[in-house]
Amino acid sequence: MEDLMKSAIAAGADAAQSAGTTASERADTDRDRAEPGRRRAARQLPSSGLADRRGRALKDLRISVTDHCNFRCVYCMPKEIFGRDYVFMERDELLSFDEIERLARSAVALGVDKLRITGGEPLLRRGIEDLIERLAALRTPDGRKPDLALTTNGSALRVKAEALKAAGLDRVTVSVDSLSEERFQAINDVRFPLARVLDGIEAASEAGLGPVKVNAVVKRGVNDDEIVPLAEHFRGTGITLRFIEYMDVGSSNGWRLDDVVPSAEIVRTISAVHPLEPAAEARYGETARRWRYADGAGEIGVISSVTGAFCGTCTRARISADGKLYTCLFANHGFDLRALLRDGADDDAVTAALTGVWETRDDRYSELRAANAAPDRDRIEMSYIGG
Repeated sequence: MEDLMKSAIAAGADAAQSAGTTASERADTDRDRAEPGRRRAARQLPSSGLADRRGRALKDLRISVTDHCNFRCVYCMPKEIFGRDYVFMERDELLSFDEIERLARSAVALGVDKLRITGGEPLLRRGIEDLIERLAALRTPDGRKPDLALTTNGSALRVKAEALKAAGLDRVTVSVDSLSEERFQAINDVRFPLARVLDGIEAASEAGLGPVKVNAVVKRGVNDDEIVPLAEHFRGTGITLRFIEYMDVGSSNGWRLDDVVPSAEIVRTISAVHPLEPAAEARYGETARRWRYADGAGEIGVISSVTGAFCGTCTRARISADGKLYTCLFANHGFDLRALLRDGADDDAVTAALTGVWETRDDRYSELRAANAAPDRDRIEMSYIGG
């Protein structure tokens, strides 16, 4: 057990730095080893919880519960890759709910106060309400319930929303990339009707899973002509629409920089019709920059991973459906927590592993991409790691 944990933590340290380090950054790492006081200063940031090598606290944990999805969105799980012959995980490869609960409990004890359930499509996981109920019972060291959210394509929300709320889920985020029925079905590539997703959003609002957030990935030449129509559809409804720059997550979506619509362009486009003004962030390290309508009709958000990297305030870790811990969305390998759990590790050992990985984290892939210094390598697919 001890040997396994040591080797796993060492592998995790490598993974934590695998989202791209330059020679100068490796020199910084060497200096940290030679000057342990430098690392202690990062760990002891006031009220921040566990901190990494760049002083970023671990506050958010995203947990994937399945690699399956009933959509084949062209920017995430293109059918050409994830077709009929694609081999998904067997059930015994997935973390059990007991294992997820243990990992979440350890993370919350270390300072995590936001848990997000992802996939694949998490509502495909049988008994998901039971997991939500377990996670909703966790408490932070100061006695608070962690913020508990779920990201979904919305296809099952009409059926599931009330049960999810009753189990303790706080809110949901739903993907809607187009208001054109033809285009929406082309993007999800399984001919799933837009009306059912919009009805699912309404069901979530009715159940109290709000404020509901809607994510729209914008791709040049695909749906950039719908920026204003999307904004107008959700404007004044209490639903927060967030526009996401098309990202190079994974290696199967054929990403090109020319396909990215910068967030600044999105804000200008909307503001020309419905004036916007900056809004203060609701939470340190949140991914979206907030803009409110000047007439009080709500707000939008823009997530600028490509043109406005926010690595410096990233507080997120991700656990894949098979139990690997990733400290960056653009990582290429992770740290195997499932092996620890199934080899009999106790909670102290799990907490030590989480601590060891996070404290050696040095990721800043998006900043390096912006500086044309990002490493050229395969990356974990979003459907595996969760968004």
